Amino acid sequence: MLQIYNSLTRQKEPFHPLRPNTVQMYVCGMTVYDLCHTGHARVLVASDVIARHFRHSGYSVNYVRNITDIDDKIIRRAEEKGQTWQTLTGQMITEMHADASRLGVLPPDLEPKATDHISHMVEMISELEKKGYAYAPGNGDVYYRVNRFSDYGKLSGKVLEDLVAGSRVDIDQAKENPLDFVLWKASKAGEPFWPSPWGEGRPGWHIECSAMGKECLGTTFDIHGGGPDLKFPHHENEIAQSEAANGATFVNTWMHAGAVRINKEKMSKSLGNFFTIREVLADYPGEVVRYFLVSSHYRSPIDYSESSLNEAGVRLERLYTAINGLDLDGVAVDEKSEWVERFAACMNDDFNTPGALAVLFDLAREVNRAKAAVCATSGATPQALGALLKRLANRLGLLELAPAQFLTSGGTVDRAFIEKKIGERQEAKKDRNFALADAIRAELAQYNVTLEDSREGTQWRIERRAADRQ
Repeated sequence: MLQIYNSLTRQKEPFHPLRPNTVQMYVCGMTVYDLCHTGHARVLVASDVIARHFRHSGYSVNYVRNITDIDDKIIRRAEEKGQTWQTLTGQMITEMHADASRLGVLPPDLEPKATDHISHMVEMISELEKKGYAYAPGNGDVYYRVNRFSDYGKLSGKVLEDLVAGSRVDIDQAKENPLDFVLWKASKAGEPFWPSPWGEGRPGWHIECSAMGKECLGTTFDIHGGGPDLKFPHHENEIAQSEAANGATFVNTWMHAGAVRINKEKMSKSLGNFFTIREVLADYPGEVVRYFLVSSHYRSPIDYSESSLNEAGVRLERLYTAINGLDLDGVAVDEKSEWVERFAACMNDDFNTPGALAVLFDLAREVNRAKAAVCATSGATPQALGALLKRLANRLGLLELAPAQFLTSGGTVDRAFIEKKIGERQEAKKDRNFALADAIRAELAQYNVTLEDSREGTQWRIERRAADRQ
């Protein structure tokens, strides 16, 4: 039985979908005013792993990840760059997709944009106004009455009275309560706008996901996920809006990824201590970054550092080395083996990817024993074990390259130089000049190139070492 930690109840719970064998899953996506940073990568990869596991477990998954393509940040950035907001968001969406692809993140089933659902947002705001949860003070804005919703704070655990007492929100004379949040914003001169019963304007941020979630998945759906900073106020406000408007539970299970930290401090654009995904991918292969992100449990904070990424490369290399040289095409795997059961048990325990990786390394050791003609515990062939290792790793989005492609990437010298030196070494060995052959091996080792001789010839790989980049 799959157990998922529910941020709403603060405990693990058995997963019971609303519809048999079907998962309706919504994850808050990006506000596309800039390149995505590593904190975004954490959510992208964690959500991708979760969706993959559901599918491998036999569920039909409808995975929705929205795009916020209109808000204050977008308008300001477009003005700074001398672009239209449409041009800016179009470029950033393309870049986001490129980053996600390099991280091995599969596309969501639906990727709604806020600007395509303005009418649904207007409908929901109108319903909230009709029920007394929203009010229009006459300045073109519409606000949500926070104290009208009795369950406000149930996700974050925050108490409304404490929030009001400690509020540093600038006093807005149009608001009844300083914690009331905007549902619809009147447009200023030169800003993009859409028509509404309250005048020309655009939606507030929080109403977007409430409207798009309902439109794409229905009044109630199974899972809603996102980054740790979205729990309050964004997700709290989504609950208030949706349950007040629809008269039904909004989401059954809330999931929040842990923060990416630098020096124990959360990585974020507002703090200015972030690295974009693009910057990290300039130095590390996408699969190494992905391994780094899945090496910690999705709910746990993860500390970004070069040493952590280097270690991720070393460990991923070990998995690729285990299947290197094995012909795995068409090899059948035993889907009922102990390895599959152990892997599934970890993933069914709230998507415990560190535990699943430990299973992969146990299996890799078994592959290596079988390759070395040492009796494997299972008695299976290296090919059968290697195919199973690859199949299970693929469920985490790992080992998806040809081993030689990964193992020969990331070096400081080009392939032509390495191949030339290998040819010279082969000639030296033919001439029985073993001293020269050893010297060439030593020369290549200075570039972290490791040679492996076999009856089929000489293979080479770039050996990743955790201290190389420090």
